[in-house]
Amino acid sequence: MTTGTGAAVEERAELSERLWTAVLAKDESAAVREVFAAADAGADRESLLLEVLGGVQRRVGTEWAADRIGVAEEHAATAIIDRVIAALAHRVPAPAAAPARPRITVACVDGEWHVLPARLLAEVLTGRGWQVDFLGAHTTTPHLVAHLHATNPAATLLSASLPLHLPSAHIAVTAVQSVGIPVMVGGAAFGQDGRYARLIGADAWAPDARAAAALLADGLVRPEPTTRQQVDDLPHLADQEYTLVKGNRAALVRQSLAALDERWPAMRTYTEAQRERTAEDLAHIVDFLATALYVDDTELFTGFVTWTAEILRARRVPPHSLRTGLDILAGELRDFPRALGFLKAAAEALPAPSAPRPRSGPGKAA
Repeated sequence: MTTGTGAAVEERAELSERLWTAVLAKDESAAVREVFAAADAGADRESLLLEVLGGVQRRVGTEWAADRIGVAEEHAATAIIDRVIAALAHRVPAPAAAPARPRITVACVDGEWHVLPARLLAEVLTGRGWQVDFLGAHTTTPHLVAHLHATNPAATLLSASLPLHLPSAHIAVTAVQSVGIPVMVGGAAFGQDGRYARLIGADAWAPDARAAAALLADGLVRPEPTTRQQVDDLPHLADQEYTLVKGNRAALVRQSLAALDERWPAMRTYTEAQRERTAEDLAHIVDFLATALYVDDTELFTGFVTWTAEILRARRVPPHSLRTGLDILAGELRDFPRALGFLKAAAEALPAPSAPRPRSGPGKAA
């Protein structure tokens, strides 16, 4: 199974489908057997990692978003894929590099639990001869910096999948640079074009693992050790809107949920589980609004809100209930001009509610 031929692509597609079936059935042994058989038949190690295992993981996310699998199934599938990656690492050891490349550190930023993208990156870099210290999920910045002081790597690579973790990523980037180590970032959190990586002053951004490996091979310049604050990169933070919205998150969610209870009659018939899910949705909206305020980007918030509308539609919840929630938040944040602008833009991005069908009556066909 070479990398780019038509036959190889077809083989990978068939393997991915068999792997998906095994993962969905929670059959870890079958999943391992499928990948081992492909490796023994000569499949390219990176292709197995990125196209096959990475592709199946992306499918897990797609199926969850479409409400075709639940959270428990998503977690089980992710755990199986993670264990298959570990098994593959021992079955197909990384080729020896001569000479060995320098030491680097790979980690997820503080609060980021989506570890598989970073795990795949670490395996790809190990396969290319780098000495990789993989610190895993949710690496707090103090622990990361302590590790860097002890190991002095050539570079630090930070992963974040959710934009919610951009403030944490920014803190980590500035802290690592303050000790004179270059930082490359990657993951969906930084935008398809890496705009948020540039915004927070990262030394490099990579859209995928192979691009990250290429950038590392070219070499990253060590920054001069300097100390800077987040507001130095993002002067708009001086208005305190991000800080106040983030700090009052719990109260905003509680007050908005109470107002939604009054203005959305359907909520009165919700089960306890449905009410908890609604509270979670409101919390996510507040969190994404705060993050949009942090990076001062309307598109980040409107993108999340329109995606949420699709998720609600998949759950058979009327998406225009989301418009009501945004209107309630606008009332709570009436003294926050940037937040109000983001909320207005998001409401305008939502599809208009469907017009009610006319009732039959005198002179009208039924």
